Amino acid sequence: MGFVRNKEEMNRHFELAVRKFPGAEMLGILYETDPDVVARLLPPPLEPADEPWAMSYISRFPDTNLGPGYREGAIFIRCRYNDEVGNYCLSMPLDGSDDRIFNGREIYGFPKKTGTIYLHRENDAAEGWIERKGTRFVSIKAHLTTKMDEPPLKVGPNFLFKYLPRADLKPGFDGPVLLVKQRTEIAYHSFAMGPGEIEFVKSPFDPWIEMECRSVISAYYFISTNTMMPGEVLCEVDPETFLPYSFSRTDWGYEE
Repeated sequence: MGFVRNKEEMNRHFELAVRKFPGAEMLGILYETDPDVVARLLPPPLEPADEPWAMSYISRFPDTNLGPGYREGAIFIRCRYNDEVGNYCLSMPLDGSDDRIFNGREIYGFPKKTGTIYLHRENDAAEGWIERKGTRFVSIKAHLTTKMDEPPLKVGPNFLFKYLPRADLKPGFDGPVLLVKQRTEIAYHSFAMGPGEIEFVKSPFDPWIEMECRSVISAYYFISTNTMMPGEVLCEVDPETFLPYSFSRTDWGYEE
């Protein structure tokens, strides 16, 4: 192994066409938010779905086929691309090895940043939170009253954007902005749901508070084996239109 990999090493890397996460634990919440906020935060060509829904989760992955496990959180907006309904990933903090950031961000386009993440379940109560830059900006709690074999709603694929800012620091990108579709298959080992709550705290670095919760649809907790499937590039996106949306994976702009 070294800076330049040989053919055998590269073959082993590309043979891992799927990413496996056995024993994944996930606490999530589905809620209704402001449709005007949804429309403002979705980058074209994504469009709002019929329901102004947001989804947030906090997870623990004890193991992966890429290396050590880690913890992760995310917030998604329900959206549509052409006739397919899925979810746009607005933010995805990660608590673990930096190579897990590469896997999600550089390959698929997930807007990952490092953070501190907590998840705990005891009997029918589950809670979790995410903290960055000294602010615990989101907390989720669930009271798990109903057990099921699997969730009643299929969430659909993830819609993501891949891009590279210009090296000369001028507005724009070096290369195209790509809209990517990625799907994760979930084999449920246990699933429970019930009432829950999500609380946001204002942070300039992680403005999840913009995705206000108007009403909780359901909270849930499950253990599963997750399989991240290869992504698919759907189209090139107009770079000028996308530019205002392109800062979600950095903390730039708050130096003062």
